[in-house]
Amino acid sequence: MQLLNTLYITTPDSYLRLENQTLAIEQGHELKLRVPLHHLHAVVCFGHVQLSAPLMHTLAQQGIALVLLDDHGRFQARLEGPTAGNVLLRRAQHQASGDTERSLALARAFIAGKLRNARSLLLRGAREAKSEDDAAQLTRQAQNLAASLRALPGSARLDALRGIEGEAAREHFVGLSLLVRPDARGHFSMQDGRSRRPPRDRLNALLSFLYSLWMNDCRSALEAVGLDPQIGFLHALRPGRAALALDLMEEFRPLADRLALTLINRQQLRADDFIEREGGAVSLRPDARKAVLVAFQERKQELLQHPLLAQPIALGLVPLVQARLLARAVRGECDADGQPSAYLPFLIK
Repeated sequence: MQLLNTLYITTPDSYLRLENQTLAIEQGHELKLRVPLHHLHAVVCFGHVQLSAPLMHTLAQQGIALVLLDDHGRFQARLEGPTAGNVLLRRAQHQASGDTERSLALARAFIAGKLRNARSLLLRGAREAKSEDDAAQLTRQAQNLAASLRALPGSARLDALRGIEGEAAREHFVGLSLLVRPDARGHFSMQDGRSRRPPRDRLNALLSFLYSLWMNDCRSALEAVGLDPQIGFLHALRPGRAALALDLMEEFRPLADRLALTLINRQQLRADDFIEREGGAVSLRPDARKAVLVAFQERKQELLQHPLLAQPIALGLVPLVQARLLARAVRGECDADGQPSAYLPFLIK
């Protein structure tokens, strides 16, 4: 597998055009950069960015996703070529979504992956805490997540599973603020829990931005293996909502949390890297957003040992591996023991 690059365009009024088999980036009629198309997996544009029609046609033909986000990282549109994969896989996916037991099993797996990874993050924070009070509270929060994990197998309804996930998420976010270095908590803490549209504090703004990046990678991975990102098992189906991408992203949220904490605790992001707007919305400044994108791309290059693979792979390839495992489970393929393959979420250490 090859880890290709995602090109992020963050400078307003940039103009992207095709030049032979390269993507040329201009600002104010001045050429700033050329990127060979064969190096690219996706092009993600923030805010007001202009693109030539020939470039958009070529991106679609070569299977390079073009994603348009607003200034805050919220999804606006996506351009893609012919649907990848085969119709048999998508038919199996639609059939699985209508099967209550299979949907519940997959939903449990997505939630279990998220809770296990969140618990690992809190326990690691408890071990490294400078304060005994912080360590004790983080340990309690991790124990609460363990209780939520134990409750998953007995939940026979999707609404019950969603309720467990929602309560566990609230517990996690209480603990997350304690993982911020004490001298930064005045600026980086969740004032009223998780807020999204719009984020109401700096920590929420940073998490929302990182979640949107993981969401885009998960959607691309699902499309690469031929799954329909709209048909999910945990998240409710809604027009325009990539429910399956949201499902797959659950186990990666704690990875976004970990990167957010690294950027804050190493003081790579400071309070003045955020803009507080009228009405209470908070967003990253353009330069800070670029710093986050660089850190995100660097983190995706890090090698790790996937439990099901014999060799280390880059973190950026894990969504693709997980999408392939999900496709196996959706198709009902059998494992070495002749049993239908269950979906195994990716667990961090």
